Amino acid sequence: MNHLLVPRVMTKLMIPYILLYALYVQFHGDFSPGGGFQAGVIFASAVVLYTLIFRVAEAERAVPPRVVRVLAAIGLMTYAGVGYAAMFMGGNFLDYNQLSHDPVHGQHLGIMLVELGVGLGVAPVMIAIFYSFVDLLRGK
Repeated sequence: MNHLLVPRVMTKLMIPYILLYALYVQFHGDFSPGGGFQAGVIFASAVVLYTLIFRVAEAERAVPPRVVRVLAAIGLMTYAGVGYAAMFMGGNFLDYNQLSHDPVHGQHLGIMLVELGVGLGVAPVMIAIFYSFVDLLRGK
């Protein structure tokens, strides 16, 4: 195990920065390139890195497959919920102008919530795909 000492230490140092960068991309995406999809993939890459260095059992203990499925559902419900909320307020599906008394504020709020839903959907789906590939390789 001594040959893994440096990669393990470096991974423990890098993962918080990867996750922080994912949050930056998530919440800065309505002002610059980025957003939910990119943030979700960056977040999932931290889990993939953790799995490659610390093995699958440790990764599944840190991010259980059940939690992955629940987060994917929450992401989808968040995205769809914003669309239906706009419809219930008298607009079309994902008509952000209806979400606030001020159309500009409604646009900002709608984009932020939809991108949050996309990020909450993409990260767990990417992790689930990775776990599925790992299971295939393990013969499950």
